[in-house]
Amino acid sequence: MSRKNQPAWTPPAEHLALLPPFSGNQFNGWGEAEPRRPRQIFWLRKSEGHPYGRLLDAVKQRFVSVPAYRDVYALADRGPARLPPPAENRRVASADSWTRAVKDFALNRSGARPEGYPGAEAELVGITAIRPEWVYEGFECTLPNLIVIGNAMDHARLSKVPASADDPEGQLEVCDQYNRGARVVNWLAHWIRAQGYEARPHAGPWVGSLNLLPAAIACGFGELGKHGSLINREYGSSFRLAAVETDLPLNHDAPDAFGADDFCAGCQVCANECPPDAISREKRLVRGNVKWAVDFDRCIPYFNETYGCGICLAVCPWSTPGRAPKLAQRFARRARERAGRPIAEAAA
Repeated sequence: MSRKNQPAWTPPAEHLALLPPFSGNQFNGWGEAEPRRPRQIFWLRKSEGHPYGRLLDAVKQRFVSVPAYRDVYALADRGPARLPPPAENRRVASADSWTRAVKDFALNRSGARPEGYPGAEAELVGITAIRPEWVYEGFECTLPNLIVIGNAMDHARLSKVPASADDPEGQLEVCDQYNRGARVVNWLAHWIRAQGYEARPHAGPWVGSLNLLPAAIACGFGELGKHGSLINREYGSSFRLAAVETDLPLNHDAPDAFGADDFCAGCQVCANECPPDAISREKRLVRGNVKWAVDFDRCIPYFNETYGCGICLAVCPWSTPGRAPKLAQRFARRARERAGRPIAEAAA
């Protein structure tokens, strides 16, 4: 898989012809000093009139032309297709009680499954307050709380990316985890509504109204990595996100910083292995924040060509099974040691 010192992959002319006459990085807010909401690109339900509409339609057609990709979404159980209205008689309980119940439901920790609901399948669950800057332009999220879930991927299957029409195994693993995440949040939303509260699920693979990455960071899933995805202290970058927006009273979790950002500053693995050379080796100013950011104009053509790519997640050292907890422990210890040194010594 290694491509170090090889020339960057270049997109075919027919793909370039589908792009709008401006940079995707500009569309995403690179170089903008003022904070603003993100803009949707992969919103395939409404491609008409979208500046990336022609590209989105082409991507959609490319995916559904491969039976393996088309069938995994058409046949998968993603939970209730329609949700009932909230029950008229709202159950009253403390935020502590509801928080325990939600996490038990998502993780299936207690084994006490309400009758009529399948066992949930999430590996991660966190709760945070929704922030306006996470909501895509043109949309509103009116409910106060967000329950974020994470579903771990099978690293052996993920490592078979980049996928192709003839060998779809790696991308099918991504599809399976998006489907699994959809099941969790759809059934969780169903259960919350049965308690008399509003609940709206958000599930991939195509982007919805809410940017889940900063939400997942806020609720303690980990830190943003150089490859533009999250790094978790247990699962590395090998997991997918879904969420439920709700007015159920809940306690919020805290962010979790354990040194992944420091690790990424010195690591070049994902940048070296990225065929289109899309991963920035330094942080960028994006919509008022300095952070790791992937070059959209370089990434998206290869992403489309390979049905979702995923190389950067597979090669990330944190994603190797069993390695993330050890790395988190080591870099968290280094951060504590630096924090405890005298200022003069740390500066030296």
